[in-house]
Amino acid sequence: MKFTVNVECSPEEARRFMGLPDVTPINELMVQEMGKRMEKNLALMAPETMMSSWMSIGTQAQDAFLKLMTSAATGAAKGARGE
Repeated sequence: MKFTVNVECSPEEARRFMGLPDVTPINELMVQEMGKRMEKNLALMAPETMMSSWMSIGTQAQDAFLKLMTSAATGAAKGARGE
């Protein structure tokens, strides 16, 4: 035998009836924290911030590359002279 029962209630009423905890305050705190973190990350993605970080890395990388090439050229020159 089958029978169907339709119950009209709000999600809040169903939660209470089933004995489930109210997690609304925790959810609101989580959403606020996620919003704060997103704002911080968006500030890091500002064009001025990105360019300054890229330029500092770029300068360091250029200096390291120049030193590498200079030492390689010096070594090659010494090798060609038989030193």
